[in-house]
Amino acid sequence: MADSYYRNLGNGRYEATIHAQGAWNDHEQHMAPGSGLLAHCLEHFEPRENLLMARISYEILGLIPLDTVEVSVRMVRPGRTIELLEAEMNHGGRTAIRARAWRLAASDTASVAATEEEPLPGPDEGVEHDAVAEWPGGYIQSIEARRLPGHRPGRGRVWLRTPHPLIEGEASSDLVRLIGLMDTANGIATRVPPGPGSWAFPNVDLQVHLHRQPRGEWLGLDTRVTFGGNGIGLTSSVLHDLEGPFGRTEQILTLRKLS
Repeated sequence: MADSYYRNLGNGRYEATIHAQGAWNDHEQHMAPGSGLLAHCLEHFEPRENLLMARISYEILGLIPLDTVEVSVRMVRPGRTIELLEAEMNHGGRTAIRARAWRLAASDTASVAATEEEPLPGPDEGVEHDAVAEWPGGYIQSIEARRLPGHRPGRGRVWLRTPHPLIEGEASSDLVRLIGLMDTANGIATRVPPGPGSWAFPNVDLQVHLHRQPRGEWLGLDTRVTFGGNGIGLTSSVLHDLEGPFGRTEQILTLRKLS
């Protein structure tokens, strides 16, 4: 059994392990580790200490195969205080995920730092959340989840962490580790049960906005799920670490009735 989500094969090639397996199909990857891998590659592309990752916009362009993939990174907009990078995950000549990341200049703004978001109760105040009972796949089995009081369909607060490294034999930053869990938000407070006779509601994107750099191994998700009446939904989450809120994610959903 593999311990990591990926093995680095060199030259931008990464082999996905069973821990990266998705929930909708057993032959595809979950978007969560895939987004972590692209964040890792973006972070290591021409790094500069004075620039911080502030936003990553992921577009899911099709099924992400549970196989060996290739990752490439390029500079879209260079700059002294603002940079825009782009990363792609490809398989068999097709792009599965495209990500664009803004890196912004760091400065001391502690004297005006503030947020209107309330911190979550810690993971010790939660109970085990058995996501495996609702979702199949190796990725879901790889994570630990703790549910906070008040959990209901369409609204939930959950803490997540994983004991598995993202890439075999390589260290990941706290930022990358937590980004590799964020796409889980669409499955923690489902408005309707997924599966045959019900509905599918996969997301086609993941938008990550960060107002500070997170720390630690725990990711807190304060999540709301909205279903519109026209086949489109939205999963919105406030992101937390043990020090408090540090950003937000949005995921647009395509709602599909299953027979």
